[in-house]
Amino acid sequence: MKSLITTLKNIFSIKELKDRILYTLLLLLIFRIGTEIVLPGVRADVLKSATNANANDLLGLLNIFTGGAFNNASILALGIMPYITASIVVQLLGFAVPYFQRLQSKEGESGRKKLNQITRLLTVAITLVQGGAYLTYVNSLGAVDTKIPTGIFWLCNSIILSTGTVFSMWLGERITDKGIGNGISLLIQMGIIARLPQAFAFEFSSQASNNNLLIFILELALLFAVIMLTILVVQGVRKIPVTFANRMVGRTSKYMPGEGARDYIPLKLNAAGVMPIIFAQALMFLPATVAQFATKDQSALASSSIFSALNDFMSIPYNIIYFVMVVLFTYIYTALIVNSQQYTDYLKRQNAFIPGIKPGSHTNEFIDSITSRITLPGAIFLGIIAIFPAIAGRVLGINHSFAVFFGGTSLLILVGVALDTLQMIESYLLMRKYDGLVESGKIQGRSSSGINIGAGY
Repeated sequence: MKSLITTLKNIFSIKELKDRILYTLLLLLIFRIGTEIVLPGVRADVLKSATNANANDLLGLLNIFTGGAFNNASILALGIMPYITASIVVQLLGFAVPYFQRLQSKEGESGRKKLNQITRLLTVAITLVQGGAYLTYVNSLGAVDTKIPTGIFWLCNSIILSTGTVFSMWLGERITDKGIGNGISLLIQMGIIARLPQAFAFEFSSQASNNNLLIFILELALLFAVIMLTILVVQGVRKIPVTFANRMVGRTSKYMPGEGARDYIPLKLNAAGVMPIIFAQALMFLPATVAQFATKDQSALASSSIFSALNDFMSIPYNIIYFVMVVLFTYIYTALIVNSQQYTDYLKRQNAFIPGIKPGSHTNEFIDSITSRITLPGAIFLGIIAIFPAIAGRVLGINHSFAVFFGGTSLLILVGVALDTLQMIESYLLMRKYDGLVESGKIQGRSSSGINIGAGY
């Protein structure tokens, strides 16, 4: 506890770091206030009674990511999700379309600016489409005030939803530039965290009413263990040693690897991050969601055993298919983002080599084989994490609203964003340590980050 207090003092003793943290908290507060402002013409009481906050479908997932704004029909109901969708589309185009490949890998800063511009324009287009679909959904629930003309309701709220998404995107960029951490990721994390107190209180009251407080304590212990395991796997890397043959002219060994110096290529155990789970969830939810909107006879649809199994995240068929899809998407996404040829080319340019491996094609094959081997445990881990909320709910009897924090996208996003933010804070402390601002010296630096080419979280 003493070291924690000392660390907090050190953090707020650095003016720049303190200002960035306070600025980030202020913008996150503004975002949360926006999620509580209801769209004009929407009857919030009718909407609240008609929606299911714990729905196990795509709409329930969107509600979790937006911190309840989706079910509240707020001005930020779509949140940052259209921007995430646009970013994924642009990233996938970078793997398949030569123009986007050139912008990503060869045009440097100018290419990055063009990609950002394309992503923003695509975000607006996606928001207009999703906004229309969302207003249709709200209208189907009977939550629209009949006194307001239909045309005015659709026009005004389409503009408001688009503006809300653009505003959320702007908040995220401001946090990234002048705050601490990745702004877009923090907005998603804030939406997920906003659901935690309510879920925690509901589970506590449920177990307390049944005199099962010991079971509740065991649930918390299990949650802590799952979080620790997730951190270990997310941070896990396979280090491939690299030797530099020649000393860099004009540089000392303090800054650049010298002759005979050793470095390493860090291959992440979970290089794909949370993307395989997002892709798998979207595909699992999409058929059922489309069927709900396309079928008029909802009772017949609900009575279908196939529909019920694929729409229930706790069913055994759903989780078997879900697990297999997560494993497959992990291999596919890892193959796309971890480019062994990039590593090979980098080593060739730096006159470096992997000990015992010939340069060129042999190095490429070696890195590719290592990547394939470490991807298997990473893929299995992601699959287990993806279905663990269902295990927690079905086997352990934990309510759905609390079970979602035991795995899936919620847990991985919370852990990943928290680690990234803490790493940035730690870097500020380490930079000031040599100036005597970190008096305790308790914060240790991370090991060398190695050669980061082609891989990412």
